[in-house]
Amino acid sequence: MKKLTQCLLLAACAFGALAFAATATAADSSMSCCSGMTTAVADTSTNGVPDLLKTCPVSGEKLDGDMGAPYVFSYQGQEVKLCCKSCKKDFDKNPDKYIKLIRAADKK
Repeated sequence: MKKLTQCLLLAACAFGALAFAATATAADSSMSCCSGMTTAVADTSTNGVPDLLKTCPVSGEKLDGDMGAPYVFSYQGQEVKLCCKSCKKDFDKNPDKYIKLIRAADKK
């Protein structure tokens, strides 16, 4: 009886690992920088210079697309829209680079 229980547990673990691998492989084929992230809610209280970009300056993902509402915040008086909150880490590493992209779009 003990061997039967061990075999059943081993089989269940193997089946679970296969199911997980199949799910992970399917998800990997359509991964973007923000896959698996929850959708950020737009903050409409930034009161900064409007960000007119239609894409995330960090990832290039379309704003208000599949990711849902953009993650919005203000940086030194400039409204910034990112496709998701996880792009904020990259923005914070080099904000001037991304602010230049946003302001260039504002001038067009």
